[in-house]
Amino acid sequence: MAAFPSALTGVGLRKTLLVLRAVGRPRRPWQAALLRHVSGKSNSADLKYPGIVESTEEYKFVERLIPPTTVPVPPKHDQYPTPSGWRPPQDLPPDLPYFVRRSRMHNVPVYKDTSHHGSRKMTIIRKIEGDIWALENDVKGFLTELSGLTPATQVNENTCSIRVKGYFEEELKTWLMDKGF
Repeated sequence: MAAFPSALTGVGLRKTLLVLRAVGRPRRPWQAALLRHVSGKSNSADLKYPGIVESTEEYKFVERLIPPTTVPVPPKHDQYPTPSGWRPPQDLPPDLPYFVRRSRMHNVPVYKDTSHHGSRKMTIIRKIEGDIWALENDVKGFLTELSGLTPATQVNENTCSIRVKGYFEEELKTWLMDKGF
């Protein structure tokens, strides 16, 4: 069987393999590999094809394409805050009944939220541990002193977050960083 029979081009793979087996030993490497794959047997003539060889030398090029599993620790800077306004948390956590954990990117978890087609403006504090109600009282006291009005707040114990009516993202981030979080 010197060439692939043109009569078998429209026939399925199973029938093609049966014809190749009936003819005898395949003469092309791809035919041998196809027979080996289907039958699970290897011929003595296939020994010149050792199979798959794994090279570990080139894996360093693959490793740089795989995303890291963890965010690296931020580098030490000469002065804080950095030009972006970021500061690391204090070495010892503050002695308060609550704790606000940093996000996985090492930022304070205070976010703006807009809903109802942009008419409701909210600020959300997330990742709260401990006494969430004590943090809510402290936030209310801070924002009342800052704006002169007591903002409406909503505590969600299931998601460990506090929603504050209005945009106070930058003020609350600075206030939490000053507390040591």
